[in-house]
Amino acid sequence: MAGAGLGLRLHDVLLDTEHHDAFDHWWEYAAENYITWDDDQPISMDLYYDPVVDEHLRSPVGLIAPTWYLAPQRREVAETAWRLGAEAMGLLGDGDIALFDPRDGLQLAWFTGEFADEQTKRKLWDACDTLFEPTLDQDSGEFTFGFGLNETHPRGQFNARVMAGWVCQPGAWTRIFQTPNLQKYSQPCVEDVDFPRVAMSQAHWSEGSLHLAVDPCNGATNGTRTTMSVRRLPVDGEWILKSSDQTSMSCDVVGGKTRVELIADGSVFTLTAVDDTVGP
Repeated sequence: MAGAGLGLRLHDVLLDTEHHDAFDHWWEYAAENYITWDDDQPISMDLYYDPVVDEHLRSPVGLIAPTWYLAPQRREVAETAWRLGAEAMGLLGDGDIALFDPRDGLQLAWFTGEFADEQTKRKLWDACDTLFEPTLDQDSGEFTFGFGLNETHPRGQFNARVMAGWVCQPGAWTRIFQTPNLQKYSQPCVEDVDFPRVAMSQAHWSEGSLHLAVDPCNGATNGTRTTMSVRRLPVDGEWILKSSDQTSMSCDVVGGKTRVELIADGSVFTLTAVDDTVGP
C-alpha cells in the first residue's frame, strides 16, 4: 500500500481528486497494528502477520524496506528507517562502512540521496564505487552496475534503484509528490531524439528560451549532427538557434512546432524567439 499511495498522491495532485485518503486510513491502522514503537520512534515493522495464530514477524528490515515509498508520505518515519540502516552499516559517524556484498549497499545507496548531505553521500559512494562494479560499454555508451553477479545483462531494477539514489538531492523525491512541476506540461518539449545514438543531457525552458544539449553515445558519434522536433513553442514565426560558440541559425515555427539541428558534443544550444515579448 505504501507504493500504491504514491500513485494515489500523484493522481490527486494532477487531477484534483482525493484518493490518497485510502493510504491515510491504511496507515492509521498499520501504525497501530504492524509497527513497533519506542515512545514516538518506530523501531520495526512486521514482515509478515499470521492472523490464524496471531503471530507478528517483526524486524527493522520491515521498516527499512518501504523507505523510498514512505518518504513523500510519512517522511519522519522514512527518515528514521533510513537512519536505522545507515547506522547499522556504519555510514553515519567517522568509522568505515561495513559493506562486503554489493546487495548490502543497494537499499542504502537508493535511499541516502533523499536524506543525507553531500559529505555523507560521497562517503557511501566512495565505498560502493568498486563494490557495485561500474561498467561503461564503449560501443553503446551505456553505463551500468554489474554488482558482481556475472550475468549477461545488468539487473534493471538494481540499477534503477541505485541510480535514483545517485541523482537524488535531499528532499527531491518528496517534492515530486508534494510540489511537482506542473508547468512542464504546457512548456515547450523535445521529441524524435535519435536515441540511443545520442542522448539529451539538457532540455529545459527558462526565461523565454529553450536550452538544449546533446551527448554522443560513443566516440564515433561525437561531434556528429542530429535533428529533433520541438513543439509547444509559444509563438509562431522566426526563432534563432544559437550555439555555445555564438553561431546562429534561423528556425521557422509553425503551429508551435519546428525542427532543430544540434551537434552531439555536449555543447549548449539556445532557441529564442525573434519576438522578444515571449515570457518565461
